[in-house]
Amino acid sequence: MSVPSFALVGAGVIGKQHGLVMSQLASRLALKAVVDVVPSRAAELADSRGGRPYSALSDALAAEDIDVVVVCTPTGLHGAVAIEALEAGKHVIIEKPAETTVARTDEIIAARDKAGTLVTVISQHRFDPSTEQTLAAIEAGEFGRVTSGIAAIDWWRGQSYYDSGDWRGTWELDGGGALMNQGVHTVDLLVAALGRPVEVFAYAGTLAHERIEVEDVAVGVVRFESGALGVLHATTSAYPGLSARLQVHGDRGSAVIDNDTLAFFHSTPAGAPIEEKLMGTTQALSGGEEVATAGSNPGSLSDAHRLQYLNFLDALAGTATLRVDLETNRQSIAVITGAYESARTGRPVVLK
Repeated sequence: MSVPSFALVGAGVIGKQHGLVMSQLASRLALKAVVDVVPSRAAELADSRGGRPYSALSDALAAEDIDVVVVCTPTGLHGAVAIEALEAGKHVIIEKPAETTVARTDEIIAARDKAGTLVTVISQHRFDPSTEQTLAAIEAGEFGRVTSGIAAIDWWRGQSYYDSGDWRGTWELDGGGALMNQGVHTVDLLVAALGRPVEVFAYAGTLAHERIEVEDVAVGVVRFESGALGVLHATTSAYPGLSARLQVHGDRGSAVIDNDTLAFFHSTPAGAPIEEKLMGTTQALSGGEEVATAGSNPGSLSDAHRLQYLNFLDALAGTATLRVDLETNRQSIAVITGAYESARTGRPVVLK
């Protein structure tokens, strides 16, 4: 394969972001088709980023020689589109999360295994310098035993956000609220840092918005296979909107990532003695890197998305290992859907 050809399905807000990234990587890929059920949206994105507009993926696959299908539809439609592409023998990139449930994610996994092609789920913040430095320190033992973590998403979404689309705020197509839609990236980083989650207990509520089925605030605790404990806090009801924050703590070091920037970092090289102290001191480590942030503007995500696209293209060429696969994203979906089940039943949920 020389330059792989792409079809983009879904020309909404996040689809436009993927279109931007593809235009930035025009030397590595070719956008041949833009698919959307609203023809004018497909035409507009195709005019600005390339390719021909189509109203159905089947039409695009029949008319174009496509290697990779990018799925940017509402979450509850991810599985249907991804499986259609996989059954046609295509590689797939899915915008987060893979699907709304673990069972639906497993259906995509089964289709991928049958097709024998590559599938990645956008988890772009694993490619942020702050995340890479933190995970490298954990891997090197510089945090010692990782004991706890906190994933906090303290955002605001006005009522107009939920009213802007019939699918927003629904269980069927959104898959959840603050935790699934906004919080999934930070939950993913918590899982990346603390390992395999095995149990979750949570509460959730809809406290600041109307006409939505899903939660606008959720809190919970997660137990990990290693024994580490994690805390979840996700809300779209924190006016006027604060940051997404990850804290990771071990008995030899800690890190705080705030809006994708490494706000605090302290580690102890393996084998070195730790300094006993009652209260820690701040050792910030930035290196001057400028990192894109999530916030409320999807357009600020281009750098991180681009890095994940580059990993996917290198994996497609056989020169790198795919860093985020369906199994990786499945763990985050299990935490989130387990939290929803716990909130409904009032009982802890064992994760599988």
